Amino acid sequence: MDGRSGDGRSGEGRSGRKGGGAKALQGASLLGPSQSSAFDAAPTEDVFARRYANGEAQVVWTRLVADLETPVSAYLKLTASRKSAEAGGAAGLSILLESVEGGSTRGRYSVIGLEPDIVWRAHGGKAEINSAAIKKPNTFRPEKASTLASLRSLLAQSRLDLPTELPPMAAGVFGYLGYDTIRLVENLTSVPPDDLGVPDSVLMRPTLVVIFDSVKDEMTVVTPVRPDAKVPAAKAHKAALKRLKSAIDALDAPVPHGADIKSRTLTVPDPVSNTPPADYLSMVARAKDYILAGDIFQVVLSQRFTAPFALPSLALYRSLRRLNPSPFLFHLALGSFSLVGSSPEILVRVRGGEVTIRPIAGTARRGTDEAEDQALAAALLQDPKERAEHLMLLDLGRNDVGRVAEIGSVAVTQRFIIERYSHVMHIVSNVIGRLKSGYDAIDALMAGFPAGTVTGAPKVRAMEVIDELERSKRGPYGGAVGYFSADGEMDTCIVLRTALVKDGFIHVQSGAGVVHDSIAENEQQECINKAKAIVRAAEEAVRFATKSRAPGRWRGDNGGSFK
Repeated sequence: MDGRSGDGRSGEGRSGRKGGGAKALQGASLLGPSQSSAFDAAPTEDVFARRYANGEAQVVWTRLVADLETPVSAYLKLTASRKSAEAGGAAGLSILLESVEGGSTRGRYSVIGLEPDIVWRAHGGKAEINSAAIKKPNTFRPEKASTLASLRSLLAQSRLDLPTELPPMAAGVFGYLGYDTIRLVENLTSVPPDDLGVPDSVLMRPTLVVIFDSVKDEMTVVTPVRPDAKVPAAKAHKAALKRLKSAIDALDAPVPHGADIKSRTLTVPDPVSNTPPADYLSMVARAKDYILAGDIFQVVLSQRFTAPFALPSLALYRSLRRLNPSPFLFHLALGSFSLVGSSPEILVRVRGGEVTIRPIAGTARRGTDEAEDQALAAALLQDPKERAEHLMLLDLGRNDVGRVAEIGSVAVTQRFIIERYSHVMHIVSNVIGRLKSGYDAIDALMAGFPAGTVTGAPKVRAMEVIDELERSKRGPYGGAVGYFSADGEMDTCIVLRTALVKDGFIHVQSGAGVVHDSIAENEQQECINKAKAIVRAAEEAVRFATKSRAPGRWRGDNGGSFK
């Protein structure tokens, strides 16, 4: 997922990492079924057996040539060879994470996760877990511990030392933590109505992980193995090789094609907001009253747009990654619903004991050429309102990192730089700090959760105002998508530019930052503008599925235009 880690940080020389226990892998080319009959795997059976006898969790893995494969085609093959990614059960749970930097450069790593053996979810301050997800996909039991204690326990039992050859996402726990996770640590008592009906959080531990390395044109297939006193080492090793072989066989197969859509009248009607325009304008006015009273400096008020969508969620993802490539692209198939997103912004990252928060605030459109790009960037950096908003969020990010960092280690390594994306440019800063002894990735995440860019400041009071004014519980929006690595690292993005696909509908939430001089109509239009990426992707997916070439006619609900 971490496209920004494409700087060679593949794990070489990191503490706690082990060698693969095998010679350099030759790899298996994806040229046909005959190529999958034999493959090299690490570690060797002897090394595997020794570690297994010592009670060590480990990974078994192999490398494949991937110059003729893409993450999406591989994902299609792997999910088609199991149950449908839209179906329920562990076989229907899967993740795909990709990255595009600067709107045009593909990030180094993409990751696919399949067939989780554990699924963890939380709702309303209570957690439950299914520790036999492959054999009994619907057997969840309540956790006695608190939600965060339960999550820590899951991460602890998922720990293992990754080989130095593998990047951190080679094994671990993947999924999302929704906005309402903040209620686990802050006393926010006024909870808006829940009209989505999805868990606050869902995390899964895949037993099969496929990592694309776009620099080397390689694909690494990984399966974690954890010691079981009832299973001999030889049998466990054979089962691991069988899982790898199953994946290689699937990757050697042709790309599956979806069923033909008979109807040529399939459309996506105009999305409808859960907040009529007049009501949103009233929300902005009320928020400005709080600002003038000195309660808050800024608050981000959001609304949710909903429209029918009859296609699989992956169809939406394929369109979104083309139309709005971003540093954090994700497709999470979670059984009864999916999350499809194209987020521009990191939430919190922990890498090599270093905590990173990267505030983004201040936006301008891209120019038609380099000269206009530079002119727009200069104007953006000189805009006093944009600078003030970014500085506020930079200070907030520095404070968040400081909560879990060693004294004196917090530093702003980039300040007010311009980053270009496919359609817009942003003002970006970068804050780092050394994680304190005794603190872990969960501590770091909760220190920065949720991001100030989806709440406002001061955070807690802004969240209280959000609870008062917004019509519905936010759900995944404003939360985190990413992974907790098996070796203790973490990479998460903010759930922005994201659709929740459920029961034949897409739900897209977006917000605008309200300050003392905000113009309510402009904030309403900003919400619509931010939903455009998903709206256009949905229309593109439908147009492609029906082989229609008619232009889209997305319209806002009396408060602006999606066109």
